[in-house]
Amino acid sequence: MRTETEIAFQEDVLLLEEVIDLKNLVVYNDDFNTFEHVIQTLIEVCKHAPEQAEQCTYLIHYKGKCTVKVGTYEELEAMCSAIHDRGISADIV
Repeated sequence: MRTETEIAFQEDVLLLEEVIDLKNLVVYNDDFNTFEHVIQTLIEVCKHAPEQAEQCTYLIHYKGKCTVKVGTYEELEAMCSAIHDRGISADIV
């Protein structure tokens, strides 16, 4: 049996998840963009460290896609547009 404190905490967590509503910025693999271009884009647009950008780029290449950033829709919208402007496919999901 759960205590009242545990129940209240769980309710607070659920409420917070509804309020925040985090989304994923996903970048997809293609046959056109070079590794260097994708890495540079992730560094400049998503503020990744070079190592992080490189790891994400390998995941994009070998897995077909990678979540490169998590945040609210409003936080990710400008990044997604900037990635599109560089000819790279991305979605907020």
